[in-house]
Amino acid sequence: MKDQRRATLLGLVTVLLWSTVATAFKLALRHLSPVALLAWSATVSLLVLAGVVTARRGWTVLRRAPRRDLLQAAGLGVLNPCLYYLILFEAYDRLPAQVAQPLNYTWALTLTWLSVPLLGQRPRARDLLAGLVCYAGVAVISTGGELRDWRGVDPAGVALALGSTLLWALYWLGNARSRLEPASGLLVNFAVGTPLVLLYGWARRDLGADGPGLLGALYVGVVEMGVTFVIWLTALKLARDTSRVANLIFLSPFLSLVFIQFVLGEAVRPATLGGLALIVGGLAWQGRERG
Repeated sequence: MKDQRRATLLGLVTVLLWSTVATAFKLALRHLSPVALLAWSATVSLLVLAGVVTARRGWTVLRRAPRRDLLQAAGLGVLNPCLYYLILFEAYDRLPAQVAQPLNYTWALTLTWLSVPLLGQRPRARDLLAGLVCYAGVAVISTGGELRDWRGVDPAGVALALGSTLLWALYWLGNARSRLEPASGLLVNFAVGTPLVLLYGWARRDLGADGPGLLGALYVGVVEMGVTFVIWLTALKLARDTSRVANLIFLSPFLSLVFIQFVLGEAVRPATLGGLALIVGGLAWQGRERG
């Protein structure tokens, strides 16, 4: 049954939770390496997703799923959680949260551009112009507004943050063809990806963790990789007008800056606000005509 009020409430809860994750990443990375953070948070997420599928009595459906769909979901597990989060956490380890978070937010633009060669969609002039606006915002944020001086920029960190958008877009393009129920598909992703991450961390002897680090991994595993995605999908399913709920996501990067400023203690620069406004504005303008 459709319930727009409940859908909006769940959408706002999702936005609030996702707005905390940039701060949670940085706090956890004070105690864990990127590999260790991914290994422990993915393990937590795997357990959470198994609980969600169990609560929804989804195991029978999953056992009856076509082998092709299961193999596809297993393959996507290499992208998410393995490669995507490893690169994303490496970017957060090198960059201020107020830089890494907006750069990663450009994945929606990357998704649109990849849809042209991979899905055969026709490119539009609006997509190109929106890209120029968004990446102007990237330049403003990366340089702190000093566009003539790139000496303070960490090129590897910026490349990792933007590279993560490519992996996330590829994951969603592949996932769009999946016929598995979303939580079940994620469970298969993490059932394959998590052991690979643990094996990688074990081989590097890079799984060490202390108490605060494990608490951070617990939060990231539950909120970023686990229940929040399920809440978001529920909100979209309940909504009579999905665009009204989907547009709430544009609040997330701005609200994230509040947590970065007052919880993480990272002073938000005016250039970050200006650059983020360009990125979000470009994405919103790009999506308006397509919708």
